[in-house]
Amino acid sequence: MSFRGKRVLITGGGSGAGADLARGFAGAGAEVVISGRREAALRAVAEPLGARWVQADVTDEGSVAAMFREAGPCDIVIANAGAADSAVMAKTTLAQWNAMIAVNLTGVFLTFREALGQFRGDGRLIAVASTAGLKGYAKVAPYAAAKHGVVGLVRSLALEVARKGITVNAICPGFLDTPMTAHSVEVIAGKTGKTLSEARAALEGLSPQGRLYQPAEVTAAALYLASDAARGVNGACLSISGGEV
Repeated sequence: MSFRGKRVLITGGGSGAGADLARGFAGAGAEVVISGRREAALRAVAEPLGARWVQADVTDEGSVAAMFREAGPCDIVIANAGAADSAVMAKTTLAQWNAMIAVNLTGVFLTFREALGQFRGDGRLIAVASTAGLKGYAKVAPYAAAKHGVVGLVRSLALEVARKGITVNAICPGFLDTPMTAHSVEVIAGKTGKTLSEARAALEGLSPQGRLYQPAEVTAAALYLASDAARGVNGACLSISGGEV
């Protein structure tokens, strides 16, 4: 696949799946712009690729507008920024709930809404959601609620723009082998007394394939959804979960 002449904006591009997406699209010839809150992380990803970076907070309306102004008109926008937290419902605070909804759902809404106004014709909107948007998991109710919201947003928006040459899709991976999952492993170990290896194995055990998924698998799906071959794929939620959902 070649994306020469195309500009892609990737939120949450400073680490994990976002960084791999940046490398994948740059390798396919696209002009890449990544965004995030941490300047040092963004620089570390962008500079070796010859990509641009923009500091932005996807939960802030003004910051998202400024992000697009600095990026310039984009052909492909990937809402990848997100965060995870865990607690049983009875101990989940309103602040935790609001934080999960803000970054994982409102951030996608603000990113997609702003993207629609700057497309120069055809466009691709892709949200990196989660298997938590397709099913439930214990102790992550706010996160799962936010990701279910992303799936609903994608399916609804896809119908609004179907005749405009724009497609809207989601990628729903299981637990990825990324720093965010490594943090989850540490939290599980700290709360349960398991070793890090045991905690990681517990997450791997959620997959029918008995493994964590690689960021490159998300990138491959995004490259497909952004390509001309996927013009008819709209409102889809591609599960990367080994058959879990």
